[in-house]
Amino acid sequence: MQSVGSVLKKFNPVQDKYISREFQAYGIYLSEELNDYKHKSLYIKLAKTTHRSILEKALSYCKDAKTYSSNKGALFMWKLKQLKEAGNRK
Repeated sequence: MQSVGSVLKKFNPVQDKYISREFQAYGIYLSEELNDYKHKSLYIKLAKTTHRSILEKALSYCKDAKTYSSNKGALFMWKLKQLKEAGNRK
């Protein structure tokens, strides 16, 4: 997780004029890592409502997966669902 100061240092008001919160920046980061720019609003909502550790685990799984899937977003959502269900069982 990034500190507020590091996010503000990277903030460019001309380029990032629609990103004003940390969770928005993290949602954009997720969409870039998963090459799924079309669904960036979904990732922003997930960054706002879902615990960051769950999102990090799902992203780590997608990065480490040896499959050459062109749809990393689907793999991310599948793993996210599994992690949430595992958390609810405990």
